[in-house]
Amino acid sequence: MSGPGTQDLLIVGAGGFARETAQAVRAAVAADRERGHLPRWRLAGHLDDDPALHGRDIDGVPVLGGCDLVHGRPAARVVVCVGSPRDYAVRARLVRRLALPASRYATVVHPTAAVSASSVIGAGSVLLAHCVLTAAVRVGAHVAVMPHVVLTHDDTVGDYATLASGVRLGGGVRLGQGAYVGAGALVREHTTVGAWSLTGMGSTVLADVPPGEVWAGNPARRLRAADGPALDELRADGKETGRRPETRMGSTVG
Repeated sequence: MSGPGTQDLLIVGAGGFARETAQAVRAAVAADRERGHLPRWRLAGHLDDDPALHGRDIDGVPVLGGCDLVHGRPAARVVVCVGSPRDYAVRARLVRRLALPASRYATVVHPTAAVSASSVIGAGSVLLAHCVLTAAVRVGAHVAVMPHVVLTHDDTVGDYATLASGVRLGGGVRLGQGAYVGAGALVREHTTVGAWSLTGMGSTVLADVPPGEVWAGNPARRLRAADGPALDELRADGKETGRRPETRMGSTVG
């Protein structure tokens, strides 16, 4: 089934997060068909700058070429799915390099995710299976929300943040731009996790985490400064705003 409501979708990246997103897109398309609706997406393929991947199929999805091919397909929607704890600033760098308007970016939400009507999700963000957004949650642009994440009332999540699988945020948490929260971490209500910080997996965050720091443990404590790419982004944010950067929310798309 296809039609004028179906749009091509390009996934930038071909690693683990990109592959998971492709499966979420397939699930969304299947859910559309089950409801008798036109599929919202046609999964056109991955784009990746690794030439060794070009022309290959990954989980049945072709790698069409390098990331800059997005400019040759102006009608296609795009989602950028790169990043890891070793370099969680790469998504921001790639979005900046591509310099696409916000209207080109898709928002991918797995059909098993529970998103309240009062919550907002920004352009280019991905919510994987069984995520929950309870009430008045604001998720910025280009955010990665992995499976089984729970965001409770009045949480705000800044652009480019990553929430690994099983993260739980209490009510009123403020997660700064580009922050990375490791798998299974718990964050106490009304706590701020600073921009471009990293919180280790399984941590229990009971106090505010400053920008650009690595915290871990139970309760979480400072281990060291974040690695260079994250600190570079933090410094760039400060230059843009003239002050220490805080969470900036992205635009909303369907």
